[in-house]
Amino acid sequence: MNLILQAVHDIIPQQQINHLTGLSGASKIEQIDAGAYRLHEAKPHTDISSYCFEHRIDYGFVPDGKQLSGFGLVVMDMDSTLISIECIDEIADMQGLKPQVAAITEEAMQGKIDFAESLRRRVSLLKGLDEGALQRVYDERLKLNPGAEFMLARLKEHGIKTLLVSGGFIFFTERLKRRLGLDYTHANTLEIVDGKLTGHVLGDILDAQGKADWLVKTRNELGLKAEQVIAMGDGANDLKMMAVAGVSIAYHAKPVVREKASYALNFVGLDGLVKLFKTSV
Repeated sequence: MNLILQAVHDIIPQQQINHLTGLSGASKIEQIDAGAYRLHEAKPHTDISSYCFEHRIDYGFVPDGKQLSGFGLVVMDMDSTLISIECIDEIADMQGLKPQVAAITEEAMQGKIDFAESLRRRVSLLKGLDEGALQRVYDERLKLNPGAEFMLARLKEHGIKTLLVSGGFIFFTERLKRRLGLDYTHANTLEIVDGKLTGHVLGDILDAQGKADWLVKTRNELGLKAEQVIAMGDGANDLKMMAVAGVSIAYHAKPVVREKASYALNFVGLDGLVKLFKTSV
């Protein structure tokens, strides 16, 4: 196994690299790029997790020789994963209801309440809002998370397909699909009548099981095995799709998600996904 170390600052101090090399018994230190290192032939140690968290270093034990090109599909959540906001919270802000909606969102992401029920409750609070508020959120507030474009460019270079599955709304996923060149997207549809939100979602709600189902469907259509799929998310409603992927990544995630994931990126950007794996033989 190799121990991959990543930090948001340019260089991890040499004393920290040396300390982690000693803890893991690694045989060689390789710098991947600024702020990312690979410690070869490393072994787990009980102190590595706490030391890395204390020093804001993301780490992961990755099998030697694991290549990015060995994957064929990356499945991503949208809100607070690919993008920095929760779209529904920002839509609610247009109604002066952000605190109420954000509180329900937080409970759902922590797995304290059923996602579908939480979405219905939140959307009901948006009744009567002008549909123009959706475009305002997209134009004025939606931002990609750091490293998103780097990650997507590298995935394209290696022929890896991308699937964006969201408990949010098609209004945003379709725009991101066109903007970023994503291969597949699936999300929920807000009902709009006479230019106003009705407070309802059309059709079945894309919940945690729906995300997992779309991952499996897309994987099968591409003729891939489970180990060729990476799934990444931040909330409890991402756990089912992460469970059916060969590799799961918790991105700046809730504790319940970090505990279940193959790897956790707590500090670095989305480019951290790429740096976990070798990009050349």
